[in-house]
Amino acid sequence: MSIPPELPSERNEEALAEEFQSNTHHPPAPADELFDITTTVDPSYIISLIRKLLPANVKCGEISLGYDAHDASTEGPKTEAFRITSSPTENGDKRSPIHVSETMKTAENFVEQSVDGKLYFQNKHEDVAVREEDWEESGCILWDLAASKTHAELMVENFALEVLLATLMVSKSARITEISLGIIGNLSCHDVSRKKITSTNGLIGTVLEQLFLDDAPCLCEACRLITLVLQSEECAFLVEALQSEHILCRVLWIVENTLNLQLLEKSITLLLAVAESKQDVATILLPPLIKLGLPRILVDLLSVEISKLIEERLPERYSFQDLILQTVEALSVMDDYSQEICSNKGLFQLLTQLIKLPDKADFANSCIAASVLTANILTDAADLALEISQGST
Repeated sequence: MSIPPELPSERNEEALAEEFQSNTHHPPAPADELFDITTTVDPSYIISLIRKLLPANVKCGEISLGYDAHDASTEGPKTEAFRITSSPTENGDKRSPIHVSETMKTAENFVEQSVDGKLYFQNKHEDVAVREEDWEESGCILWDLAASKTHAELMVENFALEVLLATLMVSKSARITEISLGIIGNLSCHDVSRKKITSTNGLIGTVLEQLFLDDAPCLCEACRLITLVLQSEECAFLVEALQSEHILCRVLWIVENTLNLQLLEKSITLLLAVAESKQDVATILLPPLIKLGLPRILVDLLSVEISKLIEERLPERYSFQDLILQTVEALSVMDDYSQEICSNKGLFQLLTQLIKLPDKADFANSCIAASVLTANILTDAADLALEISQGST
């Protein structure tokens, strides 16, 4: 008697049963290897994306983070630039800080070496070249994930900032630079990761260097990042670096000369953040900005926007008027700068011209700001309105 052949469905069921049985015998991961952060995205996936951003070979690009390997003992604070999580120590501690002062440290694929007083970064798997399009795909995913506080904390714990810093130092691609700045910008929206940004040695200075690029998207992300940090409690180090006349001149040049609408908005927003910042920040940054011609630039920008408004109503430009007027208004209520703002006849004439325009519903916010600013001017310069009215008759 022949034995009936086994049905395919029965074989599938047996295979599934064996697979399930084998899976149940897989041991759990050791407690010290479990992630402390709960995330909706597999942490290993995020780490794999960070690894893909690491430059394949950065030996050709020297990265100096202000650390002197030959004088580590005298550079206490700078040795805190990187803190790498190691495996459990002999006494049971799960985390052990390893400082830059050591010759070399490795964390998975990330390698940092000190050679002749400079820091170099490289990928251990240098034979695996990451093409720019692959980098862009991974970078854009991390850009989105960085908007989440949980994902942001996981990213900074796994050297995302160090990798992005290395990338910014050697990148020849405007797109890669833009994405790197965008990721850091999203990370700066969260307290923990923002503190890590301001404490990562060399990162703020490298971000400010990107202001001298000629690529509008890169400049947009740089201005956005600087604005976010300025508005936070961790702004002290940025303010110290930003007060350089060289950098402030560049910011004003961008505002005055850009034809890119998004960059115009981001750069004016940066100036508004300075004007509305805490007293100690404004005290440091506003005097050199005023000296470099900030009031004149703001009046010139407002003149351009009102001229365009008279010629053609372009809704996409209304926000520029609002930002300019808010910045001027912030300056007009400061004792140190109110006189310079309120004595500007050209500004007063522009405000009057704006308020008198018909059909103001579409740009009502600008008219409200102009009215408030006019009231401030008349309070401090009561004779200005009479002088202008007499001159126009």
